[in-house]
Amino acid sequence: MKYVVGIDLGSTTTKAVVLDAADERHILGRGITNSRSNYDVACEVALAEALLNARFSLVAEELGRAGVEPERRARELEELGRRFREEQYLAQLAELARTLRRLVAEEHGARESAALETILATMREGAGALFAPGAQRKSDFFRDLAGSQYMRRAEELTRRPACNTSDDGPGFDVLIGLFDKGILDVENTPTGAARFEEFAQAAVASLVAPLPALRDAVCAALDKPLDKIASVGTGYGRARLPFDEAQIRSEILCHGLGAHAMFPRTRTVLDIGGQDTKAIQVDAHGIVTSFQMNDRCAAGCGRYLGYIADEMNLALHELGPLADEAQHPVRINSTCTVFAGAELRERLSLGERREDILAGLHRAIMLRAMSLLARSGGVNDEFTFTGGVASNQAAVRVLRTLVAANYGERTINISPDSIYTGALGAALFARRGTRSPAAAPAA
Repeated sequence: MKYVVGIDLGSTTTKAVVLDAADERHILGRGITNSRSNYDVACEVALAEALLNARFSLVAEELGRAGVEPERRARELEELGRRFREEQYLAQLAELARTLRRLVAEEHGARESAALETILATMREGAGALFAPGAQRKSDFFRDLAGSQYMRRAEELTRRPACNTSDDGPGFDVLIGLFDKGILDVENTPTGAARFEEFAQAAVASLVAPLPALRDAVCAALDKPLDKIASVGTGYGRARLPFDEAQIRSEILCHGLGAHAMFPRTRTVLDIGGQDTKAIQVDAHGIVTSFQMNDRCAAGCGRYLGYIADEMNLALHELGPLADEAQHPVRINSTCTVFAGAELRERLSLGERREDILAGLHRAIMLRAMSLLARSGGVNDEFTFTGGVASNQAAVRVLRTLVAANYGERTINISPDSIYTGALGAALFARRGTRSPAAAPAA
């Protein structure tokens, strides 16, 4: 099967969408990873994840051909996916262990080695719980999963009285420093797509009474070759993508085309990414007719919410639910990322509830977005919200209220896959083999 791929290199995450070259409506797979300083690696990892996802799509299609009814098919695929991810996690954990042992041998001694082995042993023992049915994970990125487990074990270990002095054991900072060095090697090594057969077979073997059709579907998916014929890159870091200039498209064009492909009646697009916000107007073909972007400051973008999450020691996905618990939202006049921590600490010291502060912050962010929308041409029906912040329910709720108040009833489209909109647009440009439309503004 021939495919094309779109890569969206954002400031915080890199996304890939793989499309069937024969049918642009057929999305084979999607992949996402943390962005990093090595953009070649970020693209490679995101593409590997998308191809992994494509293999699962092929398994699902094979189960459908075998006559497995949809509900049973979904259950089998969900369990297969959990077991696969557990196998992948364990393989990455083993690689992390090898790297950390090498670092300890080069830079430290027996005390650090003993502490490390204790941490690694408890991490291996706790791996199953991360992928148990119904388990809630703050992230699916290995760095985040392993990092939270490692940090918790390191804290527990160094709290023990025998480990609190330099004579008896390594300090917390030493153990965390080891992890920070070691994780780079692991997260820069794609796993999953290249080892799909190994992990998939192990996952099937671990299932209790799996459907015979599932084994056949996995084998059939493995037998189907996937050949890339074209690629296009976009995103905040597109200028540093390892692609030829002819393979690069602007974020504006890709988000406009991607939103149109997801929701064909789209006329206005709002994308709030990690580093910038874009308000885009498109025509009936998804071609951009006008747009507005924020300046280079990250105020009012996902990066700002990330700083707030860090200050509150929360995961990014926890901000929205907390904001929804507000009783008396405060008025926030500034969303300056540089002073985010200081302003937050000051308001907390004044006795304001963090829920009320967060609600005010979400409103301030969306007010900035509404200003961009107004300058781009307003909110036309239908209106599509894309980017990572579109998954924040508090932001969505505020946006719906502001749009209704300023423009009346509008159809607002939000997809669970909104973060992939730019990559989808890039993949569509790759498939069509065209340059940016002449009618579209340079962005």
